[in-house]
Formats: sequence, structure tokens, C-alpha cells
Amino acid sequence: MKEFHSDISGFYKLSLEERQRKISKIANLNEEEMKILQNFGYFKPNQIDTLVENVIGSYQLPFGLAFNFKINNRDYIIPMVIEEPSVIAAASNAAKFARRCGGFHSEEVRSVMISQIQITDLPDIKIAKEEILNNKDHLLKIANEQDPLLNELGGGAFELEIRELMTRKGEMLILHLLVDVLDAMGANVVNTMAEIISPFIEEICGGKVYLRIVSNLATHRLAKSKATFDKELLGGVEVVEGILNAYEFALADPYRATTHNKGIMNGIVALTLATGNDTRAIESGAHAYASLKGQYSPLTKFQVDSDGNLVGEIELPLALGIIGGMTKIHPMTRLALKILNVKSANELSQVAAALGLAQNVAALRALASEGIQKGHMTLHSRNIARLAGVPEKLIEKVANKLVEDKKIRVDYAKEILKRIDKNKNL
Repeated sequence: MKEFHSDISGFYKLSLEERQRKISKIANLNEEEMKILQNFGYFKPNQIDTLVENVIGSYQLPFGLAFNFKINNRDYIIPMVIEEPSVIAAASNAAKFARRCGGFHSEEVRSVMISQIQITDLPDIKIAKEEILNNKDHLLKIANEQDPLLNELGGGAFELEIRELMTRKGEMLILHLLVDVLDAMGANVVNTMAEIISPFIEEICGGKVYLRIVSNLATHRLAKSKATFDKELLGGVEVVEGILNAYEFALADPYRATTHNKGIMNGIVALTLATGNDTRAIESGAHAYASLKGQYSPLTKFQVDSDGNLVGEIELPLALGIIGGMTKIHPMTRLALKILNVKSANELSQVAAALGLAQNVAALRALASEGIQKGHMTLHSRNIARLAGVPEKLIEKVANKLVEDKKIRVDYAKEILKRIDKNKNL
């Protein structure tokens, strides 16, 4: 590919077709590559062109379903968007283990978001705090005037929290505006409210407001779920003991806890993406919550009951919505929400927490028994066989041989194919 400069001005001003032609010329795309770029999938060109800046095409990921979930005595089929093999199957298996013992029990999740308002250059911190609290009702009234419908439906701004923060730039007041956002994720509404009350805050306390922005550490929006997993279905006493040892490892070691929590987020992020929610907000909130006590720790807890079954619990902030944002624009998001059949953001978060717990149990079970690679490699071997040019009718045969010989490589897949072509025994 020839060298090019990336300082391209006015790209956004071009039509979608003009952008495609321009990047085709820059990157020397061939006819087949251009056809891929011109395939918008379930989007219309005018839809895709309004979502993000400098759009040139649409990017698709696999959309799968996890089964066997019973949450609060109700069955769910859970849509998941993810590129990693074995994740969906693993979650479905863990849900089956929990189902025998009654399924998952998730708690109600309040839809409360925090908008932070940073107040600096205060002449007197104590007086500023008093003035803010004295004017609390007035500030909440101004905030709620920004979204009358939210108030009519039972939501809206309802409380202020004040924190003193010592920084290298001096002492600051951080005001938390608490807003019940009902079935929305809520970032836009809380940001708007924070913006509108900031001039009044400056006026009453004599300080300077800089940042006014949602916090993705949604500690008022905690999702909790609990389940008992049948010891025999898990693989017996030895596997349960292995899971408990793996949990203790994660509890003591942040290096292990990071990967432990990654397994949890495999499920939660896949559902977040499928339902058109903000995966980055969910990820950052979860990992921040895992660090709140001073050391990065697991988001789950495990113990055994009197019968030796595994009991798991999960707790993390989940700011998920079923209205607004991509839920109206993205056709696959609407389809995912219809399949999931949840009636509120609260219910969606309850499902997500249960899914995260199931995903974690599945990963720990694999680590404690057959190893995490087996499930991954079974699916990966098929992809390797396809990359090696193996005909579809021989994919399964070649893939099984790759796994059996523990050589998941393109060159070895080609070697196996040559043996088949020469009618030699595998």
C-alpha cells in the first residue's frame, strides 16, 4: 500500500459515496473490498450516515442467543453480540446448572444516575456547602424543569450530595445531582440538568464551576444476583473445590481478579451491545466498582451450601436503558429487546447481572476441570480450517484432527487436507 497523509480536511462534508470513493483511492481497495464497504446490512445509507462522524460503512458482529435462564421465576432467552467462541454456550450451560436449583434471584435495580458538578475557587468551603443545601429545593426544581415528562412519569432529580475533595489544585466541592432516569440509561438528561443549574450554583456559593458531567460509576444503580449451581452438574466435589480455590486466588491477587472479571463482562457486555447500550460506560463502571475498597477485586463471591452445591453472588453497577439512544435507531437492538422481552431498565439490569454470574461460573468451571482452551479451540479450529481452504464438507473432520493433535495452525490444516486428498489415513 502506498504512503499517504492522514491530515484530510472536510472528509465529513463529503457524501457517503464520495467518502467511500476517496478512501478506496487512498487505501487502494479492490472491487471485492468495495462491495463489502457498500454493504450496509440492516442499515439504510441515510441512517448509517447520521450515527457517527466520517462514516464509510457498517461493521457487523455475530448475534447469538443464550438459553436455560430462569431469573426470578421467569424464563428468558438472552441475545448476545460477541466475537469470542464458546462464551454463549458456556453461559447457557451454567444457566442449566442453576436452573436445577431454582435459577437466579436478582434484586430490584434503582435507575438512579449521578451527574457531577465540579466547584472550584471557593472563598469559603463551609459557607458554600451551607448555601447549596439551603437552596437544594430550588436547584432541584430548576433541574426538573428541563424534563417535565420524566417528572410526570415518576422520575427526575430528587437529591444533592456534596463531597469535599483535596486536589493538587486545591480544595474543591463536588456536587452530585441524583436523578431517577426510569427506563433510560440517562446520561443526556443528567448532563442537561447539571448544565442548567451550574450558573445558579456559582451565584449562590461564589465559586467557579468547570466540569458538569455524568459519572459512569453508578453506585446508586447496583445490580445484584444470586444462584445455587448443582454440584453434580458442575462436575462433582473436586470441580466445586477448584472453583472456590480460583475465587480465593482472584480475591487475593488483582492480576487474576482482572481476568476473573473479564469473564463476567464477556456476558454483560455482549448483552449490553445487543441491546444498544453503552459498553464503555458499563465496563468502566464495573472495573471502578471492583477497585473501590483500595484493591482491584472480583465482582462475584462464592461459597458452598450444606449440600455441597456452589452458591454464587454478583454485585456491580449497571446503567442500562431500554429507551433512547440506539434502541430507537438500530434495528437489531429493537429485535434483541423484543426477544429478551423485558419491560423496564430495572428488569434488563437484573437479567444482565444473572448473565454475568453465569458467565463467571462457566469460566471458573472450565479452568477448574478441562481448561478454558478446550471450548475455545473447538470453535477456533473450524475457523483455522476455513482459512486453510478446507472444503465445507471436510471442515468438521479437519477441525477435530487439529484439536486432537493440539496443533491449531493453518499449515497443519493444509497438511491434513493433503493427506485426505491422497486418501491416506488420518
